[in-house]
Parts: sequence; structure tokens; C-alpha cells
Amino acid sequence: MRERRRRQQMFALGCAALLTLAGCAHFDDAQSEPFTEVPRLEPPPPSTPKPPPPLPAEPFPKECPAPGVMQGCLDSTSGLIMGPTGKTALVAERTTGLIKNIAVDAEPTVKTTLDVDPTGDGGLMDIVLSPTYEQDRLMYAYITTPTDNRVIRIADGDVPKDILTGIPKGPTGNSGALAFTSPTTLIVLTGDAGDPAAAADPASLAGKVLRIEQPTTVGQAPPTTALSGMGAGGGLCLDPADQSLYITDRTPTGDRLQRITKDSESSVVWTWPDKPGIAGCAALDGMVLVNLVNTKQTVVVQVSDSGSVTSDPDVVRQDEHGHAWALRLSPDGNIWGATVNRTAGDAGKLDDVVFPLFKTGGGFPRPNEEKS
Repeated sequence: MRERRRRQQMFALGCAALLTLAGCAHFDDAQSEPFTEVPRLEPPPPSTPKPPPPLPAEPFPKECPAPGVMQGCLDSTSGLIMGPTGKTALVAERTTGLIKNIAVDAEPTVKTTLDVDPTGDGGLMDIVLSPTYEQDRLMYAYITTPTDNRVIRIADGDVPKDILTGIPKGPTGNSGALAFTSPTTLIVLTGDAGDPAAAADPASLAGKVLRIEQPTTVGQAPPTTALSGMGAGGGLCLDPADQSLYITDRTPTGDRLQRITKDSESSVVWTWPDKPGIAGCAALDGMVLVNLVNTKQTVVVQVSDSGSVTSDPDVVRQDEHGHAWALRLSPDGNIWGATVNRTAGDAGKLDDVVFPLFKTGGGFPRPNEEKS
């Protein structure tokens, strides 16, 4: 028994000694990390997400789809100049004073911005290129200012300069037109500024067809009068076949189409007593196409060599694209028009566009051949 007791005491003392040694154990703190209850995660390796693939290009036009035309979503137009291929053009916007480069397959760009007064029926009324544009890069414009109507010259990279000033301005009758009948002769159609008496007055520039020879910004010779008594201006167009100049205007008694021959003989070709709103024209081989704004029509008038017309005008466009003003023959043989829907009453329904009159080309219509 004594021996068993002695062994138990020896075992207890051994256990105590082991516990004492365990409590005195030494650890190298320099090799240890502070204790934390939240494990620390290493930051993920840096990475930049790959950009998404580019979206396919949207077809032109992006915001103003206008199938079958050269351009949509223009402001109300005025002058129109067709490019050499029939797929580009310069178009003037009456109320904004902008002259835009447009094309069938590209966004429009602004070529020039003119300071104009668009009140009433004024603004940027017409544009025409110099007959030697490829050499001199000159363009001419008929504009309304706060004080008058005038003709200006625009050179690339230069400020516009006056050619003819002091054309009377009124609450209406400010529209005008330009055309070159020779490399040195600029024809100007001026409106009557709402005053028929001024159109009949030889001392007034209102309501006239004027000739400006050798247009220049320095020492310009005074214009000469080719025709008086014009109403609100419409358009000018030259028939290259016989050099006849056609003029459209609106008078208190009716709209009319007049002609001045190369021998300076003038005559009234046709009148519209119902005043359909005659505007721009285009001529070739005795056929004269005329836009009628109010009735949304384009009509063709057949004029004989003597200047007579034996049948009513034929309608070649009715309603399509709405109210059209300008008409221009294109080098591709087609005829193009430009609309004025934003100022003629259909802005909510129709864009202002430049459009081909004949979708399949083919040039001027031949009404007699179609009827035969």
C-alpha cells in the first residue's frame, strides 16, 4: 500500500512538472503574425473588362428616313444646284440661311451660312454657280436683309460681298431668282415687295427682270431691265435648245409663265387665274416644267417655236413629296425638285427633301407621245 501511494505521488509530481514546463515555453514573436478573427484575403489580380464589339453602322439617313430622295429633314428649301453626277447637290434653306452639301449616301454638311432676314416670305431665296465655277469658285445668292433684298457673291474662304443692293423689301413679295444666260450675264428676278406700282416704276428695282453684265464687287455697271411689272417672284429657267428664258411670277390677277427669247422678245406663255402658287421651273426642247406649290403639282407646258401653247398643261406629279418650289435639270437627265413643306403647311406630315421627279430617270416627259 505504501508503495502504491508513493507511485501515485511520483506520478502527480511528474504531471505538475510537465505543466510547469509547458507554461514557460518561449515563442519567437518576430516570426509570427498578429492574431485576428477575420481572415485577410489577398486582392484579386487587376483586370480590365474587354470592351463590347462595335455596333454595326446604321444605314443613312439615321434619323430622317426618306426613301427615294437625296436628303430628308431639311428646313424649307429655296435654291437648288445639281452636282455633275446627279447624286449630289447644293441646296439652300430659305429661313436658316444655310447652304448645304447633300448626297444620296452621306450626311449633309454646311458649306456656307448667310445672315438673312426670313420674315414674311424673305430669306435666302436662290443660289447659282458661276459659269466658270471650277476656276473661280464663285457662287451668287439672292437674299433678304433687314433693310432690302440684294444679290451677293460668295467666294470660298471669303466673306460674302455685295453685287446689287437696294432692291425694295416689303411684308411680302421678297422672293427672287437668279440664272446665268451666258458666261458674263447674270439675270435677276426681283419681287414687287407687295407693291404693283413699284413693279411698273422704271426707277424702282422691284418687280423686274434685270440683267447684270460682268458681275463684280468693284465698279459694277448698273443693271438693265429686261422685263417690268413682275409680281411676287417665282423662278427662272433657260432652255438650252433655243436659249429662251422662262420666268414665273404671281400677280393679283393670276399666276403666269412668261418667255424672253434670245432676241429679247417677251410674251406671256400661260396664265393660271386660280393662282395655284407658281414657283420654280425647268426647260428643255420647248418643254417647260413648273411647280405649283398650293396644289402640290408639277406640270409640263409644251411651247411651240412661236411661243404659243395649244393645250392645257399636263400634270406629271400630284401630291408626292408635298409642296415643291425649286426644279432643276440634272446632268444624269432627270429633273430634281426641292420642297417647302415646313412653310407651306405640311411640316407635321412631310419632311423637306430634294427628290427626283422621275424615279427611273428618262429625262423630260413627252405628253403627246404618252397619249399616242
